[in-house]
Amino acid sequence: MIRLRVHFQKIFALALTLVLAGCLGTRDLKPGRTRVSAKPVTVPAEIVGNQFVVETKWDKHGPWHFLVDTGSSTTLVSPEFARRYATEKAALNTPSVHVKSADGKSTLLPAVTLGRIELDDARFENVQALVFDFTEISAHLGIRIDGVLGFPLFEETVFTLDYPRSRLVISRPAPLTENPVFSGTTIKFTNSQRTPFIPVRLGAENFIALLDSGNDGPLFLNLIGLHPTFSFGPRPGVAVGTLTGCHTQEIGRLVQPLDIGPYRFEKPIADLTDQISSIGGEILRNFAVTFDQSRNQVTFYRDSALPIPAQTRRAAGLSFTKMPTYWRVAGVIPDSPADAAGVQTGDLVIRINGESVTDWNLRRYEAMVGRASEITFTFLNGTKETPVVVPTFELVP
Repeated sequence: MIRLRVHFQKIFALALTLVLAGCLGTRDLKPGRTRVSAKPVTVPAEIVGNQFVVETKWDKHGPWHFLVDTGSSTTLVSPEFARRYATEKAALNTPSVHVKSADGKSTLLPAVTLGRIELDDARFENVQALVFDFTEISAHLGIRIDGVLGFPLFEETVFTLDYPRSRLVISRPAPLTENPVFSGTTIKFTNSQRTPFIPVRLGAENFIALLDSGNDGPLFLNLIGLHPTFSFGPRPGVAVGTLTGCHTQEIGRLVQPLDIGPYRFEKPIADLTDQISSIGGEILRNFAVTFDQSRNQVTFYRDSALPIPAQTRRAAGLSFTKMPTYWRVAGVIPDSPADAAGVQTGDLVIRINGESVTDWNLRRYEAMVGRASEITFTFLNGTKETPVVVPTFELVP
């Protein structure tokens, strides 16, 4: 089975895990033809909640906004985008599939073949994709999302997610004698399938992790075969939706450093998982990361070689599902101030600090959680509005 993930697992959380049944190989999902100009193509990006978002427009329609997801084995597009660019050619290698979302509902994702996707002077033709409704993800991020660009889309290119400079750089694969787009530390994939699994190190122990830019969190750690020590936790975090339903995060701070090549993260935060270990956008955003699938390798570049210090994780104790005019409480962290205040899953929030939730996007909300000592949420019960002051706290000191 191939798993498609679009994870938003921070305190303001929305999560989606999709599973494709059958034996579908990533090579089957590359575009029919890729055209890239002789010079590297630079596409401006926006980092939203550790998500790497690019904007593109090549005709009278759009602009279109895509998440670049190195952990996804296929490309997904919105119904509107599919209506504009789907061809009559059947998507033979991408059958329609039934999936379950975070709320446990099953839905059918139709398969389409897209005539093209253009990112400036990089053009991908006859792209096979699945059609998915990004309404909730768009509401969560505060920006309309029209699709997810999966890793196989870029198979015939060398591409760089340059987080510090907020740009995507796409180029043709260079001859073996030439340098990559960015010089830095190159790490070989641990497999020959052009999938971004790499060896990393936790203290004295080695393990394999997936480079997953579609996951906005830090280190997602499967403990099988590892013996980490925690300086704090693990403790319950937010409720996260998965294929099997909702589960509560187990999150904590490790004593051992995380080493990616020569780059060290001191006392990293780890979110425990029963899936493959992965490195999410919260860690990747410290680098320009160049993926070269023709050589089965990735190159990390960072201006400084100094260890990356630990950061605290603050929280309001709540996770939400965002709607245009209200936010629904998706989970309450056990033993948090929000729990003590009596907030319950399913409660509806219509105002934050007296302002309508329509005025709050992800970046503004996260910035407030990071600096405010308390937040006033106004809950709606029938026609009654009830303000509740919720102190913020350090989920992981």
